[in-house]
Amino acid sequence: MSAVVDAVNQLLHFPESIERVVFPSHSHETSENRGVSSIPVDILDSPKEYIFYMDVPGLSKSEIQVTVEDENILVIRSNGKRKREESEEDGCKYVRLERRPPQKLMRKFKLPENCNVSAINAKCENGVLAVVVEKLPPPPKLKTVKVAIS
Repeated sequence: MSAVVDAVNQLLHFPESIERVVFPSHSHETSENRGVSSIPVDILDSPKEYIFYMDVPGLSKSEIQVTVEDENILVIRSNGKRKREESEEDGCKYVRLERRPPQKLMRKFKLPENCNVSAINAKCENGVLAVVVEKLPPPPKLKTVKVAIS
């Protein structure tokens, strides 16, 4: 796996901190999240922010939790329950159930050092969750002053 990560980094010129975001380690796997669905995520790196896109069909925004743990671990989770529409008429029953309810989901991402964890926004619209993590401004560049030697 390391060779693949190195090849992708060289090909796409990802800095080391982005590698940790795009290829999160599985060291965060615990008994709490074993057996939990890990759904695909698209991560956009723009000049001012990172944007995480996840498809969450059938889930409302109240069923999704976005948190930051240990100061730099972005956690996205849901309990995965969907309510079935019940008919008020007696004698009604489902003839076919093909739509599977959403499974419990959890994704964890180690954020790079340049993330402002106090400025994270999440928006769930049309079955897509977008989590926006603002970047901190780059540190000021140090000036080099040439001193004449007498």
